Amino acid sequence: MAVPKKNQLIGLDIGSHSIKLVEIDHGKQGRVLKNFGVIGLPPDAIVEGSIKEMEIVASAVKNLLTHLKVKNRNAATSISGYSIIVKKIELTSKGEAELETTIQEEAEQYIPFDINEVNLDFDVLSIRDSDKAAEQGAEKRPSDTMEVMLVAAKKDIVDDYVSLLQLAGINPVVLDVDAFALQNAFEVSAEEPEGCYALVNVGSDELGINAIKNGVSMFTRDSSYGGSQITAAIMSEFNVNYEQAESIKLGGRKVQKQKERLEEIFTSVVSEWVQEIKRALDFVASTYPSETIEKIFVAGGSCRIPGFQRYLELETDIPVVELNPFANLTINEKLFDVRYLRYMAPQAAVAVGLALRNIGDK
Repeated sequence: MAVPKKNQLIGLDIGSHSIKLVEIDHGKQGRVLKNFGVIGLPPDAIVEGSIKEMEIVASAVKNLLTHLKVKNRNAATSISGYSIIVKKIELTSKGEAELETTIQEEAEQYIPFDINEVNLDFDVLSIRDSDKAAEQGAEKRPSDTMEVMLVAAKKDIVDDYVSLLQLAGINPVVLDVDAFALQNAFEVSAEEPEGCYALVNVGSDELGINAIKNGVSMFTRDSSYGGSQITAAIMSEFNVNYEQAESIKLGGRKVQKQKERLEEIFTSVVSEWVQEIKRALDFVASTYPSETIEKIFVAGGSCRIPGFQRYLELETDIPVVELNPFANLTINEKLFDVRYLRYMAPQAAVAVGLALRNIGDK
């Protein structure tokens, strides 16, 4: 068995409905898909990003690793939801050491948590020369300014995910944010990643929105919407259990007599998702009036819910495209069923983005 390359990581997307694992070889043939697998989780094992059943989830991770014969134990995983704050801020240009201190001080005004309860990270996006800005018609600032992406994650959530991976026998090397992992997958799969786009990730419990301009995130938001809303409504309406409701939702079990009621559930929930996305895009439009979102790329296990993509395109008047994270990876058709990969593509996006990370990445 080949020894895993030292700086490569497995991508592990731990969602509330399932865990997705992706392994990519970065070699002479480019990026080669080495492994892909999914394992389901019982309802309520993870709720809105919070791990409720540590042993059950760790056992699922172990089973996935064993089933896929994964040797590499270095992983990148990601978190999202209410425990994460992503904010773009402007600061007076500073040296690296001074910047660390300033970020700690500045962060308090942007973060609705106690600063001692979060882990902070940041990335400098750009440094603007005030004289050049003035030449281009912008207001002259007293000194150069830098745009910084600030990310804060609640320590208890971070600690839970680290503990989970360690319990599963995995070394957590990179802890990312879902929105940025999806952005990684998009940039590798898109023919033209430059431009102004929105990425929408519809999972089981969360709906994530990330507006991007030329590879830089302008705005992100996570909301508590997702496919589990439909499952819960079907359970209630048709008096069935979780597994039966999932089957009805996915079209595996027909309900001819109450077909109209089922369609009403889909329409109602999809409408909520679209209005939430529309609110976010309206905010982006008012904050960045000179930018125009050219396309909306959708991903996540619930993005194929009947009517969603069509309705989103209709309401926003922006083309909606389904993201295929496998598009520019080299696929060995003797090892993978291409039709299966195409079917699972929306669910795999975050895991692919994580598998693109390396040891030592910021």
